Amino acid sequence: MKKWFMLSLISAALSASVFADDEPKIDWKTQQLSENVYVLFGRGGNIAVHVGDDGIYLVDDQFANLSEQIKAQIASLKPGVPEFVINTHYHGDHTGGNENFAKAGSHVIAHHHVHARLEDKHGADSDALPRLTFGNDMTLHFNNEHAHIRHYPNAHTDGDAAVFFPKADVIHFGDMFFNTGGLPYVDVEGGGSVNGLLAALKDLNSQVKESTKLIPGHGPVASKADLVRYIELIEGAKAKMLAAMAKHDSEEAVLKADPLEGMGLSYASWLPKERVTKLFYQSLSQK
Repeated sequence: MKKWFMLSLISAALSASVFADDEPKIDWKTQQLSENVYVLFGRGGNIAVHVGDDGIYLVDDQFANLSEQIKAQIASLKPGVPEFVINTHYHGDHTGGNENFAKAGSHVIAHHHVHARLEDKHGADSDALPRLTFGNDMTLHFNNEHAHIRHYPNAHTDGDAAVFFPKADVIHFGDMFFNTGGLPYVDVEGGGSVNGLLAALKDLNSQVKESTKLIPGHGPVASKADLVRYIELIEGAKAKMLAAMAKHDSEEAVLKADPLEGMGLSYASWLPKERVTKLFYQSLSQK
């Protein structure tokens, strides 16, 4: 199962360039997690769809050239335009559809830093920008659910948010959780850090019950046990990196030592072991 999702993740990384002007054929998969919450798997970050008496809202919206297909998938659950789209962070495979959904009538919600980064990319007048932003947290009272959106600083990026659905007992982690058999992408240039990510995941784990269903940014729906294994994996990689950094005085020397060798990890073509090692080194060497 995870191998299929790893291939999907690789395809997602290529989609922005390969399918810039085309609408690719996607094998969409939908999984119902509760009476109101579904997860939509396509090409890009996993989408949560919340449907109920008040209407529809999404968590993340993948790529722009998939918006019509996403709308069709949503219509099979409930007709109508999503009232809100919540962005878990700024990366294009999670925010690419913002403009299309905004023009259709959706209101995009994200952390202040996501707004700033999307403004840098698209310009101040772009419909791709969130229209509602928050600092530490906010709550969306909709569809008889009180969805809590909480910011986790300097984790995968500087604008990450987890979305808690307490009634449904579901949490969307965004890309703080890659359930694909490998290590995370720590976007150092985007404000991410290994230590910040671990702090976020441990805080989230303290709020996860055995019954809670976890929606990762990529990969299949996970459990608390999956999250614990993921945290242990990152901690193990961090320990190996710090040991190598104590022995070697440069990034080049650490890369040559290959500290992540032997961990039995899966790597995507866009995130090979060398790149993961560099990002961990850059993060862990920061003061």
